[in-house]
This record gives sequence, C-alpha cells and structure tokens, in this order.
Amino acid sequence: MCQLLGMNCNVPTDICFSFSGFQARGGATDVHSDGWGIAFFEDRGCRVFLDPQPSASSPVAELVSRYPIRSMNVIAHIRKATQGSVRLENTHPFMRELWGRYWIFAHNGNLIDFAPALDGSFVPVGNTDSERAFCWLLQSLRQRFGDRRPDDAELFDVLHALTLSIAEHGEFNFLLSNGDCLFAHASTRLSYIVRQAPFAEAHLKDQDLTVDFREVTTENDRVAVIATLPLTDNETWTTMPAGSLWRFADGAALAQRPTRPGPARQPA
Repeated sequence: MCQLLGMNCNVPTDICFSFSGFQARGGATDVHSDGWGIAFFEDRGCRVFLDPQPSASSPVAELVSRYPIRSMNVIAHIRKATQGSVRLENTHPFMRELWGRYWIFAHNGNLIDFAPALDGSFVPVGNTDSERAFCWLLQSLRQRFGDRRPDDAELFDVLHALTLSIAEHGEFNFLLSNGDCLFAHASTRLSYIVRQAPFAEAHLKDQDLTVDFREVTTENDRVAVIATLPLTDNETWTTMPAGSLWRFADGAALAQRPTRPGPARQPA
C-alpha cells in the first residue's frame, strides 16, 4: 500500500526534515517505488511536484528535500500501485479547483467496485480508484452546497457522510486540504504528532538525521504532522483509531468523527 504525509501549521513552516525521512520510504527503507508527489499551499496558490520514479532515487525529490518551501498545509504521497499503471497521471496527490480554491487529495488503500456516476464537473485524468474518489467527493460537495462555500465545521459534517459511503468499498486512508485546514481519514492506520513549546530534538527512523526544533522555532509555533507510520523514533506519536475522520487547523486536531461502528475518542 501507499504512504501518506501531511503537515498543518499555525505559521508557514518547511517540511524538509519530515520529508527526508518520508522520501527514504519510497524504494530505500520500504517498497513503495511506484512514484511520489507533494503539494504545498502558499496563500491561494499551490506548488505541486510529481514524479512516477521512486522518491528515494528521484532528483526531483532530492530538490524538494533541500528546498525550504514554507507552507501551512502540505500533502505528500509515495505510491505502491494497486489500481492504475505507474504513470505520471496516476501519481498522487491530485489537484482540482472548487469554489475558487485549489483542493489537494492523496489516498492510501484499495477501493473495490467503486464506480460512482460522475456528471462531468470533475473527471479523472488517470485510471486510479483514488482520483475517481476525489472527483466524486468534490462533485458531491458541489451538489450539496452549490456555489456557496461552507465553513469548515459544516464542510466536515458533509465530508464525514461522504467518507462513510466510500469507506464501504474498502481501505480509504486519505488526506484532503483546501489550504485552510487539513482533513485526515484513518481507515486502517494513520498517526500524528503536534509539535509545540517546549520544543525538543527529533530523530528520524528512516535516516540518521536529527533536528533541534528549539533552534528553528518560536514559542508560538504549532505544527501537526500526520503520517501513515511515525517518522521519528524519540517522540510520542498518537495512533488515530481505525475508522476515524479528523480535522486539523492551525497545527491542532480540532475534530474527530468515527467512520465505523464503535465509540469515537476525542482529540487530546
């Protein structure tokens, strides 16, 4: 399966440290060698880098790992193909426009017999179940709200219902952002950490690299990092319950809803 990486912050922050560990999982420390991509929101714009080559050996990934792009919302993905060939058009994350804002989506999992009717407002370019799900999500949001852009809380309610529908078809871990907040669905596994004062050192699992966040942050900074598996080995990560949808904003986990039967645990 694929691996996901997301970052949500209260101030523009670079993801170089986390991406260095994540990059290694694309063909070096793990088997996810069918392409990679990353998207950075900057105000109303969005930079997207995609490469169907393994991230561990991709010159584009090496550029990104050394380029301190500062963003408040970032989504990255390394691919192990399940549906769709290994081609650029099938490489995550995917981007579309809705309500005058870019939306970014990346998926880890496999959706079986998921063939929703699409009305042409959002059409897949590639042939993955992931892009098809993204197009249907945005189509459903437009059908629900029309030209009215909902607030984040209302959006979360509707997105929760849509996620329940898609999750019936299989594994549906995803990250989704419109640049204002970041939504994360842990269908089977996702973890997160919130870094805030007092900051400390962090050491990557996949590379022998350490950073002292006390030297590169202020006491007001807050950064949430979401990953399929924890990226560091000396920090405490929170495992999201399987079957839960989350909303992150300003570097904090603000809301959680269950997407399968059972009690939901509130974010700390």
